[in-house]
Amino acid sequence: MPFSSFDLHPTLLKAIKELGFTRPTPIQEQAIPPAMLGKDVLACAMTGSGKTAAFLLPIVHHLIAKPRGVTRALILAPTRELAAQIHAHLEELAVHTPVTGAPVFGGVGMQPQEHAFRSGVDIIIATPGRLLDHFRQPYAKLERLEFLVLDEADRMLDMGFLPDIRRVLHHIPAKRHTLFFSATIPPEIARLSAELLRHPVTVNLERKAAPAVGITQAVYPVPRELKSGLLLELLKRNEIHDAIVFCRTKHRANRLAEYLTKQGISNAKIHGNRSQAQRTDALAGFKSGKYRTLVATDIVARGIDVEALGHVVNFDVPNVPDDYIHRVGRTARMEMTGDAFTFVSPEEEADLRAIERAIGKRLPQVLLPGFDYTHKPAERFEVPIGERIAQIRARKAEDRLRAKANAERRAQHQAPAQRAPSHHAPTRRPERPAEREHVPEKAPPPRGPLAGRMHRRGR
Repeated sequence: MPFSSFDLHPTLLKAIKELGFTRPTPIQEQAIPPAMLGKDVLACAMTGSGKTAAFLLPIVHHLIAKPRGVTRALILAPTRELAAQIHAHLEELAVHTPVTGAPVFGGVGMQPQEHAFRSGVDIIIATPGRLLDHFRQPYAKLERLEFLVLDEADRMLDMGFLPDIRRVLHHIPAKRHTLFFSATIPPEIARLSAELLRHPVTVNLERKAAPAVGITQAVYPVPRELKSGLLLELLKRNEIHDAIVFCRTKHRANRLAEYLTKQGISNAKIHGNRSQAQRTDALAGFKSGKYRTLVATDIVARGIDVEALGHVVNFDVPNVPDDYIHRVGRTARMEMTGDAFTFVSPEEEADLRAIERAIGKRLPQVLLPGFDYTHKPAERFEVPIGERIAQIRARKAEDRLRAKANAERRAQHQAPAQRAPSHHAPTRRPERPAEREHVPEKAPPPRGPLAGRMHRRGR
């Protein structure tokens, strides 16, 4: 089935051809026709399946002939990276159309986003939190909204966005065309979709989540303390040329990035503690080839599209099978091929078994020839969490003792000063005679025989 069978606007077909898309993916084949007819859609679409175009193409097609200056479509995404990626894809598809869009997410200034609201861009792609920030201002009005898309809905629920989504719904028209995309359909998603959608067309609801067909998966059994050395060896031997390397925690991502830098491997890191500018630079540098590896947490397991990514490395085994599927889905996108390597320590065997049950097969195990699996590194890769917590508590206890000692010293210095007379208190000077007011003394009455006469004469 060619894209022309969807009756898309010629300008969209031109952009599709320029992008090199020859035929629609299965999710596009099933989701685009009902969306073109104005029906609500509930789609279960794995990552890397082409779902972004599945909802953008029908929306842009309908907005081409609409008057400009009014926002008519809102796309909600769980992460900044996914919102930015959707916006970039929109610009590619709408390059020959008058349709405009703007990303709205945190970590950057609000002024350009405010301008997008005031000017009425056709499509806003937003994360829920930043969108609600704008809704507090009078300029952010979406009374004429016609389309609502929830992308990666299950991820939004995992991240605790359900209350924010419900608040967003209070700011948009109840009568609208809703497209609901999720990689999985757990009960919470099913209940939310029942609230949002009107007689939806369901696409691939019963489809079992699994990695894309083109992904070659392998497991590398390795002691936890040798994982960084094994990754370095694979990079040095060019068994891995470029890769997104997923770590379980931000701390481990930082430590791995530091280790690779010391070993001369160009890399960037991306996780929740990085600023938006740092995250954007890391992703752009990795895409351009400036960085050979992108060390990440699950913040980018969904939401980025790197063309021809050769490898995904699970430095740590994810403890949720769905996270594994989304991580490895960063490679072999759009029916291409790629490799997914998972480093498994003995402590992670149970998580690996859960992943294999979820995908329905055992993953082949590989040992790297010539690598010393018995080597004991001189430096620990990571300080255990219990030890880090103990160190933090010890530092805080020292700070409290230091503050208490300083307070006691200040109190001791202040006590003698309070007992001694103040040098600054005003004192009353003794009054000098010259300063007294002159009052003439009254003469004593005269005495003797002539006293009476003299008294009368003087009177």
